Amino acid sequence: MGLGTVVVTGAAGTIGSVVRRALRGEVDRLALLDRVPLRAEAANEEVHTVDLRDAAAVETALAGADAVLHLGGLPDEAPLEHLLEANVLGTHHVLEAARRAAVPRVVLASSNRVTGFYPVTHRTGPREPVRPDGLYGVSKAAVEALGRLYADKFGISVICLRIGSFEEAPAEPRHLATWLSPRDAVGFCRAALAAPLSTCFATVYAVSGNTRRFWELPAESELAYTPLDNAEAHASHIADTDPHADSGVDSGAGPEAPQGGPYALPEFTLKHLRP
Repeated sequence: MGLGTVVVTGAAGTIGSVVRRALRGEVDRLALLDRVPLRAEAANEEVHTVDLRDAAAVETALAGADAVLHLGGLPDEAPLEHLLEANVLGTHHVLEAARRAAVPRVVLASSNRVTGFYPVTHRTGPREPVRPDGLYGVSKAAVEALGRLYADKFGISVICLRIGSFEEAPAEPRHLATWLSPRDAVGFCRAALAAPLSTCFATVYAVSGNTRRFWELPAESELAYTPLDNAEAHASHIADTDPHADSGVDSGAGPEAPQGGPYALPEFTLKHLRP
């Protein structure tokens, strides 16, 4: 079964670029949105230079869509006002445009940083309370809350993907737990777009099948995708791997160290606060 017309926001980004190439052969029409001008690379692609803060422009771009993959926004720690504008308000505009255009499925890019303060020895599930490791994580918790609201109140089928460390290959000890390979990123996005519309709302961790992962993988009933890659295949190339508890963090961090690693340090957020 084809995916019909799919809109991808943040299509010029790191994940957006990979997903774009993978999906273009599986959809009737692929509408690509970004603040950065893009060029159509296939007959079924159309490009829109859109700032997600522009609600009217977002609504126009979503016309006729069967599903939206919302990857746009600020991808890292920043002053809260910037995160609220780009991530929370931008997501609201996408969901509101989907409601007005009767788009049945929206996939939202959330982040593992929503739960970055759980300890590395705790296998975290998506139904546990959020414990963001910074302001970025706070903004993504708000994104998930908006998705839940639009699912419950307006009947849009919303799936939130808590994306892991998206890299070509693991590059540091923490990645042995958090890595999301490009192949698995595409797999999770494709599965979320194609999931039955009877799924009203779901939050799943999008992470490769890493032996040392911190997070629960989705059950078949939540998302029909099983990761294909495992960071352990790259462990011999990563220095200072902590063997204790298979935590995948720097040696000496200890079993109570937060999953967010350096993102959970006060200094990571203090530089974005008023002095």
